[in-house]
Amino acid sequence: MNIVLIGYRGTGKTAVGKELSHKLCRPLFQLDALIEKHAGCSIPEIVKKHGWDYFRDLEAKLLEEVVKTDACIIDTGGGVVLRDENIDRLKKNGVLFWLTADPETIMSRIQDDTGRPSLTPGRSFLEEVEEVLRQRLPLYCKAQDFTVDTAGITIAGIADEIVKLFNKRVQEVEDSKVPG
Repeated sequence: MNIVLIGYRGTGKTAVGKELSHKLCRPLFQLDALIEKHAGCSIPEIVKKHGWDYFRDLEAKLLEEVVKTDACIIDTGGGVVLRDENIDRLKKNGVLFWLTADPETIMSRIQDDTGRPSLTPGRSFLEEVEEVLRQRLPLYCKAQDFTVDTAGITIAGIADEIVKLFNKRVQEVEDSKVPG
């Protein structure tokens, strides 16, 4: 069973994914990095050249390959929840952890990140974060198996919480298989 990290950018998916991979000795698939490697350019360049639909198609295609691996950590991009088929694929053999943080914490973490194109042109950075969070909140909520607030918690602490919740879920699945 896979551990899948979902959530808006700046909530800690990449750092937590690395910590979980190290702690559990499981391979880590960072979906955005795989997209960039496959395309041979950065995400802003992909979007500029081909548009968001092309990016989302590429994301879905690569995700379809990644989910074939068992016992791994999958660090998804923040928009993976925009397509139901992505969530369906992830849930087949994964437990989805929605990493959250308040807009101010997210802003402090990503304000210097130039690796992502604007999702809402013409808005301030804070307005974009708040607007995208409002739009995606129901999608994250629907997709998640567990929610983990990452504001004010160390990466190691977040990873420990995810391991505890994951082990609990695995045990529940195993218990449900026992005839009784």
